[in-house]
Amino acid sequence: MDLEKRPAQQPVEPSTRRTPEQQTPEQQTPEGCLTVAIRIPVRIVVLVLVVPVRMVWDALVVGGRFLTDAVFRPVGRALLWVGRAVFVWPWVALWRYVVVPVATGLGWLGYWLVVAPVVWVYRYVLTPVGHAIAWAAAGIWAGIVWVAAGVWAGVVWVATGVGAALVWLYRWTLAPLGRGIAWLARGIGTGIAAVAVALFTAVAWLVRYLLVVPAVWVYRYVLTPVGHAIAWVARGAVRLVRMIFTGLWLGIYWTLRVLLVLPALAVWRWVLTPVGRALAVVGRELWDALGHAWRVAGRISLAVGRFLANLFRWIFVEPTRWVYRTVLTPAGHLVRDVVWKPVTAVARTVGRTTRQALATARASVRQARASVRWALFGQPQEPEPVARREPTAAETRTLGSSTTALTKD
Repeated sequence: MDLEKRPAQQPVEPSTRRTPEQQTPEQQTPEGCLTVAIRIPVRIVVLVLVVPVRMVWDALVVGGRFLTDAVFRPVGRALLWVGRAVFVWPWVALWRYVVVPVATGLGWLGYWLVVAPVVWVYRYVLTPVGHAIAWAAAGIWAGIVWVAAGVWAGVVWVATGVGAALVWLYRWTLAPLGRGIAWLARGIGTGIAAVAVALFTAVAWLVRYLLVVPAVWVYRYVLTPVGHAIAWVARGAVRLVRMIFTGLWLGIYWTLRVLLVLPALAVWRWVLTPVGRALAVVGRELWDALGHAWRVAGRISLAVGRFLANLFRWIFVEPTRWVYRTVLTPAGHLVRDVVWKPVTAVARTVGRTTRQALATARASVRQARASVRWALFGQPQEPEPVARREPTAAETRTLGSSTTALTKD
């Protein structure tokens, strides 16, 4: 049993395959002493634990395949057939032999009772009526258009006369009156504008020297220095608060770094990382050992299964076959030749004789019944021959005889 770990190799051609002596040092994976020391005991223990599990697994697989082929698949096919017979085929028959004929009949009735009358009414009633209505509407529309054209022409003529009168009135009455009113308005507006300009100038001078100049002086020589002083004090306060919070943050940062981060980093670097690497090596070796043990257990289970199959064959199958070939087959041939064939020949002879006796008895009964009927009712009359219209075979055809339907007697 090979318990050493072998890397998976792809099959190569014999000409390109290298021996272990020809392999370069770069192709060989270096392994530590811890890995080699852990591998063999782990694989031995895992193999001992995995072999029963693999044998039970193979037995369950074989039993499952047998149940699938012998029980589940036939039962599934039977259930499928029953399901089709109960759920599918009745609906198919209902659709094919009830719904489709009824729908076809309803469609035919609907066509001849609804569609065909509607089409006839549309074609021979509504269409002529619509054409007549369209013709009448076209005539009415033409009359309306003609009347509207006449009315429009009258309106245009009247509007032209009214427009000419309005133009004359505007030119010789309203225009001179408007020019006079505009001259008066310009004179009055010029005086009012001069007064307004003077008032606005006076008010602007008063506002400038009574409000704007004092406000500018107060802003420049009072508010600006006070604002600069308040801004300087605020910047100093903000800088002081920032320095305080910076000092607190640095103190908290270095405290947390010294008390938590550096110990955690040391534990991670010098404790957890080596332990994790060791556990990774152990886990990898356990996984490889499980895979190797599973494959080896499969081979062992296959060998045990073949042994049990051969044992069953030599204990039950071969003796049964030997008994069938050497005992039952000659005994069956002897029974067939000595007992079965003579018995079947005698049975066939008896059957043939019985059938002949029954046929003779039926003929005798039939003849006796006919004799009784003749004695009671007399001999039945012979059927009278019917005159044939065709010449018999013994007669010959002449020019006076005919066999056609038009010249028959």
